[in-house]
Amino acid sequence: MLTRIVVAVIFAPILFVLLFFLPPVWTAVLAALIASLGSFELLRASGVARHNRIYVYTALAAGLVPAGFALGHPLWMVTALTLLLMAALFVEAIRRFDGPGPISLEHILVCMFAGIAIPAMLSLLIQLRRMPQGRYLVLLPVISAFLTDSGAYFAGMFFGKHRGVTKVSPNKSLEGYLGGILSGALFMLGYGGILHSFGGLEVSYPIMAVYGLVGSGMTELGDLAFSLIKRQYGVKDYGSLLPGHGGMLDRFDSMIFAAPALWLMVEWFPAF
Repeated sequence: MLTRIVVAVIFAPILFVLLFFLPPVWTAVLAALIASLGSFELLRASGVARHNRIYVYTALAAGLVPAGFALGHPLWMVTALTLLLMAALFVEAIRRFDGPGPISLEHILVCMFAGIAIPAMLSLLIQLRRMPQGRYLVLLPVISAFLTDSGAYFAGMFFGKHRGVTKVSPNKSLEGYLGGILSGALFMLGYGGILHSFGGLEVSYPIMAVYGLVGSGMTELGDLAFSLIKRQYGVKDYGSLLPGHGGMLDRFDSMIFAAPALWLMVEWFPAF
């Protein structure tokens, strides 16, 4: 636990500086780094990484998707990369069919998920950062992803009685899940107060509360979704890059769900 706290204390200010103070291009660099490393972790966990060539294709696609968002051409970049990656994977699968090291449809789908879907979802951080008031908006998924997790942890520790809600995470309690969603809404309201008091923004607190509820719900779903993948492939953590936290996907799995959800909320129901 001490290692986890120390790493969080060191890592959180770096993340804040990258997202808040530096230009949007640095958000793209961050998204590309997370996506590329995350793609490797997922392919390794699922056993696909033994196919070295298709791992390289997937990692390249994962790193280039955020570049398209940073350049302001997300649609054509994602379309082009989807086509190129899919073509490359099927060429390899056809070449190896009925030979040593065959590539299954499952392998192809895992690569498409790791190389396109995950980086595209993370790249919505770039879209948020490029908006007016982007330095404030890009922190919405961060607050949801990190503080919901903390709220759920402490709610489960002090009030958790009904455990085993899902077999994916049997140690987590119903009270922990509810506490995480509630704390997400409260933290988001607190963030709204900070923006109003120190940023001089007119903030809609009811909408901020909705941001918190939606973001926290998606955060917990993201955590469960990537826990399910680990269960299916029999791995405890995706990696050991972040001591006390695991791999890149162990730390940013919930962001993959929270970032697009909050981008949609900001587009449809702006709070400030």
